[in-house]
This record gives sequence, C-alpha cells and structure tokens, in this order.
Amino acid sequence: MTNTHLFFNTSIGKQKPNSIRNKEQVCPFCQREQLTNIIAEEGPIIWLENKYPVLENAHQTVLIETDKCNSELSQYDDKHLVSLITFGLDKWLSMEKSDKYKSVIFFKNHGPHSGGSIAHPHMQIVGLYDIVYQHKVQVDDFVGELIDQHGDTEFSLSNKPRIGFYEFNVKLGEKRDIAAFAKYIQMATKYILRDFPFTCNSYNLFFYHFENEIYAKIVPRYVTSPLFIGFFLPQVPNNIMWMVKDIQSKYVQL
Repeated sequence: MTNTHLFFNTSIGKQKPNSIRNKEQVCPFCQREQLTNIIAEEGPIIWLENKYPVLENAHQTVLIETDKCNSELSQYDDKHLVSLITFGLDKWLSMEKSDKYKSVIFFKNHGPHSGGSIAHPHMQIVGLYDIVYQHKVQVDDFVGELIDQHGDTEFSLSNKPRIGFYEFNVKLGEKRDIAAFAKYIQMATKYILRDFPFTCNSYNLFFYHFENEIYAKIVPRYVTSPLFIGFFLPQVPNNIMWMVKDIQSKYVQL
C-alpha cells in the first residue's frame, strides 16, 4: 500500500533538542565521542542513525557534515564540499538500490525558518516504507531560467516554482560532474545568505532522483505564502531575469 501522508510521533518529537532556538542547548553533534549507531565515516563526515526517529514507518538517518559547529555549507572549501556531496549522494542512492523502501528522501534544513532543530550542519536521509515521493514531483518543478552551465550540469532559477517565488535548481548531467553540481548548490546558498535582495537566514536543500535524473533544489525560507497554504497556488515573481543577471554578475565568470 502507498500512503500520501507522513505520520509524526509527537512523544518523540517533544524530546528532541533544539539548538537553533535555544542557544543554551548543548549540541549533540559536537559530542562526537558520545555518538552511537554510526553507519559510516569519512574524515569529519559521519552518517548515523537518527536518535529521534519522529517519522513513523520510516528509517531515519543523519549525515553530520563537519566537526565545526559554527560552519555552514556556503563556507566549505572546495575539497570538503565535493567530499560531502559525493558521500551524501552515494549513501542516498545506496539506500534506494537496497529495495527496502518505496522511496528515499535526502534533504537539509538551515536556519530558524527551515523547519530544523539542530544548528550544527547536517543533512537527513530517510527511507520511506510506504510513500513514493516522486508521485508529488513533476518535470516542471525543475524548469527555469539558466544561470550557468558546466558541461551538461545546469544551474537555473525556477519559473514554475513548487511553493512560489524563488527556487534554485541544479541538474546533475549525465557526465556526473559532482564538482560542478556541488559548486552550484553552494553558489545558491551563498547568494541566499549573503546577497539575496531580502534579508534571509534560512534555506532548505532538497535532492530528487526523478525520471533517471538527479536534481537539487535550494529554497530560501520565509513565512510561507497563505495563497500556497490555503489553495496550493504558487506565485511567480516578475523579477526572475533580474535575479539571474544579479547572480551572474556576482558569482559567474561569463
């Protein structure tokens, strides 16, 4: 049976530490000697079972990105950035290939408006036993105005956003240029946190394996539009081409 909704265990949820909202909270990911149920490691990158599996009928894992609590994906040097994205893609796709799940989701929350609870940089890889996330995805979600391209790896700004307003897409080309893929993801996070036309301190990063293609979507986070909440009506801003040119002028050598 395939379900359409995830079920959240509130009794586990209320036990979760929140170091984003509570600055006094001890960071559980900094106490590395106390981490348990580690699945794999590569340098400072650790993949482990989620200690607070709030989603029912799911296998939740956490990917700790770095041993530096105050760092962030937008700040990583090229070597660590590529290692992290390569490691994450490998573990995500290996869970898919295991055939234990209907689908596997891979995502990152950053900042107080992202829906996350731990400030220490991390991602999540979650195997869903009875939900196929691709049923809620369509090709148009990744259509947009091209910002830059390296080989067949593309970086664009959505003109048909899933939620509305600004959504950045990165499509990994057939040549599997992970360095370009990772760099475009980082470029989007840098722009959102440093040069966005509106002050923004939060974003989500989502990965999709859809119709034999791999995509990343980077979404700046604010309060979600009531038109989307109430009616599922995404809004498209009228300055998309201005933003494309702004990013090109700041980050892309044309």
